[in-house]
Amino acid sequence: MLDRLKLGLNHLLPKKGLTELAGWGASKRGGWLTKAVIDVFVWFYKVDMAEAQKPDTASYRTFNDFFVRPLKDGARPIDADANLVVLPADGAVSQLGRIEGDQIFQAKGHYYSIDALLAGNEAMAEKFCEGEFITTYLAPRDYHRVHMPCNGILREMIYVPGDLYSVNPLTARNIPNLFARNERVICYFDTDIGPMVQILVGATIVGSIETVWAGTITPPREGVIKRWHYPAADHEGAVVLLKGQEMGRFKLGSTVINLFAPGRVKLAESLEPESKTRLGQPLALVLPQADNIADSAE
Repeated sequence: MLDRLKLGLNHLLPKKGLTELAGWGASKRGGWLTKAVIDVFVWFYKVDMAEAQKPDTASYRTFNDFFVRPLKDGARPIDADANLVVLPADGAVSQLGRIEGDQIFQAKGHYYSIDALLAGNEAMAEKFCEGEFITTYLAPRDYHRVHMPCNGILREMIYVPGDLYSVNPLTARNIPNLFARNERVICYFDTDIGPMVQILVGATIVGSIETVWAGTITPPREGVIKRWHYPAADHEGAVVLLKGQEMGRFKLGSTVINLFAPGRVKLAESLEPESKTRLGQPLALVLPQADNIADSAE
């Protein structure tokens, strides 16, 4: 009964208006009121403030400052093994595995297409058919900065307007095409393991999605797809990020989706749906390529 009520509210509530209101409120300096709201949030969601650079909730001028709080140095060591791809965020695995043709598994009974997820970019979508994916859900208590799973050179960013449904496990099980319907920022990288996409998915009350190279991508919410192209590594204006470096952040929580080309990685056997994720720990093993094997044999 409670689940039905939550799903009904997801459909009926003015999600965009609520999200914009929450974003406005979270950006305001409220003094003692801001501290009180943060304290209640920390208590209710059991946030571990001992990991934060600033453990004292009074040190945050706005709720947004608190929500995107950086962690202490060394709180999330990045596995430096060049043969490993690492988890990009704290959270929990929603789903992961092989992309079946062009279909990504969302939840029991629900699939969605790569083409729909990538806003109809067929050329990009073709690169990931039969590849691997992982969907990571960031709960309110989690660290909300998103990092690179491997070294990458940004080549394209696409902002896709869309719905603002909640993206928790309940909605994933019950709302078809959830991640292909919601607002999202698609980041396409060239990497040592081939093309890789990292997608930041918006949701109800997610006041803002930001990247380290472009700042705030949304809002404003103008209802149109926007595209940005970036040069190769040896050109002026290139965006080069190393494994473990921050690439973006959510102001209130959401979901990250990673796509990998076929034959490039083997997902860690320790990961399964509902597994807790911790930034910097192994996500996948890099698979040897025929060219590399031939080179090493010479």
